[in-house]
Amino acid sequence: MTSRTSSSTIKRSWSAALVAALLMSAAACSGGGTQPGASPTAESQSPSAASTPSATPTPAPSYKPADASGRAQNVPVPVLPEVAKSETKEGLEAFARYWFQLLSYGYETGDTTPLDAITTPGCELCLNVTQAISSNYESGKWLAGGRVETPSVSTSYAEQPDGQYQVVVQVQQAMISYIGPGGTEFRTPTPPSDTGNVMIAEFASGAWRLTGLHPIR
Repeated sequence: MTSRTSSSTIKRSWSAALVAALLMSAAACSGGGTQPGASPTAESQSPSAASTPSATPTPAPSYKPADASGRAQNVPVPVLPEVAKSETKEGLEAFARYWFQLLSYGYETGDTTPLDAITTPGCELCLNVTQAISSNYESGKWLAGGRVETPSVSTSYAEQPDGQYQVVVQVQQAMISYIGPGGTEFRTPTPPSDTGNVMIAEFASGAWRLTGLHPIR
């Protein structure tokens, strides 16, 4: 048998097998029912399983800054970094950034509780700031803007005789608008600022706390 004859024979055999398979499939599809004595298939015995709809994840509420129409919404609460829990230079700098993040959160929400928790009562400037924030959220009032950023935070990490440390922080704050009920401004906005500050902190009971804050003149 030549290669051409062998190839033709293989093609004819393959074509015949395909035709036979198609005919068997057509016959099975056109059959009126199960032949006598034939056992029903497992597929015909068990009903098809009901499809279970997959759960759709609920989208997280989106952040919306305050404006004349209302207060800020869904402001994320700053989280204390793990490194800020350590009594190290890196821990102190991370704590300083975290403190000002909570200050920014206070300006946006009126909630200074997290800030108060890591600030000693002896910090007079801190107390004045938090009281001013709270008063500007009373009687249906709120603040728009005022977000705080700290582009530069540095410390020599030299312990003072009283066991405290100093951190120099550059603080930038956006313009603050004072909104009253109905969306009207009740005082002139505070312009944006860029200031230097010396932050005094201590490490006690396994955590950093701010004890003083002094603007650099």
